[in-house]
This record gives sequence, structure tokens and C-alpha cells, in this order.
Amino acid sequence: MRMTCLLLASLAAAAVASAQAKPAAPRAKAAPVALVAPGTEAVVETAKGSFTIRLLPEAAPKHAALFVKTAKAGGYDQTTFHRIIAGGIIQGGDPLSKDSAKAALFGTGGLGLLPAEFSDRPFARGVVAAARRPSSVDSGGKQFFVCVREQPSLKGQYTIFGEVVSGMEVVDQISLTPVSGDKAAERVEMKVTIKEPTPAP
Repeated sequence: MRMTCLLLASLAAAAVASAQAKPAAPRAKAAPVALVAPGTEAVVETAKGSFTIRLLPEAAPKHAALFVKTAKAGGYDQTTFHRIIAGGIIQGGDPLSKDSAKAALFGTGGLGLLPAEFSDRPFARGVVAAARRPSSVDSGGKQFFVCVREQPSLKGQYTIFGEVVSGMEVVDQISLTPVSGDKAAERVEMKVTIKEPTPAP
């Protein structure tokens, strides 16, 4: 019995010594967030017309940065507004929606990239926010939605990173697209162009 206790004590001491001898692996540094200049806008062109989003990096810097990065890389071009709730929201930006053969998967792509960045901004008409997986508030990504009307119940559930500053009538038109359930029955493709503010002289 005494021998067993000594053996256990020896093994425990060795384990502690081994743990102390191995330096902890350095924590990976998070990639720096590319800053988006206040006043940066995104022009969203569709067959129904164009609307302009003013990004809000002061409210959600990571989401604004991902949107700009994706748009500049052409990541939103030929994606569609795949989910529409008449008088409620229009949702798009899923990279999978570039391929109509993947319609069954629309709404699942480009998510799980960012944690939530909640703010006190109200979900007013024209607000642009990040879509996410139903299972987690920390699963935002490339998909986004535009509020066609005020949506107070969404506060604290989704991250606001922009607001429509012109062309809201086009958003209204897109929200009238025929649907099957909440899935758009016809393609409303987009092309997104980033307009950065002119630096002060």
C-alpha cells in the first residue's frame, strides 16, 4: 500500500514537473481589422434599380470591414436576394446563391465568420444588419438583410452595420418579389460597389 502511494506521488510530481517544463504555446494573434472610413458607402445595383448603404463602422467595425472586403473582391456580385418577407425584410449576399443549382442551400453560406457587435441603434426602416445562423448570435458573416419596416424585436439579436440612405423605394420593390414561403421565386441578382469618402486635403 505504501509503495502504491509513493508511486502515485512520484507520477503526480513528474506530471507537474513536465507541465512546468513545457512553455505554454503562444496564443495566436487575431488578424487586425481593416478600418472602414466613416462615410463609406455601398451601391447595390439590381434589375429593379439601385440603393445606397452607408456603412456604420463605429457601430460594428468587424462587420463593416468584412462587407467592404467581400464587395471589393466581387463576392456579392451575382448573388441574390434569396429570402424575402413582404413588408418585413429582404435578405441576400449568400455566396452559394451565385449558383441556381444550389437553391436548396441558399441561406446557409458565408456564415459563422464573426461574433456579434450589438449596439443601441434601433432596428428602423432601412437598417442593414448581418444575418446569422438561428442557433447562435455569434455566427454573422457575409449575408445581410435590410429592414423594410421597423423591427424592434430584432434588437440584441442581430448586428447592425449600415443603413440605406437612398433608393429605399427599390428595397420596397424587391420586397414585393414573388415568394414560395419566404424564398424568392425569381432571382434578383445584385452587384455591389464600394464608394469611399474623398480624403480631406
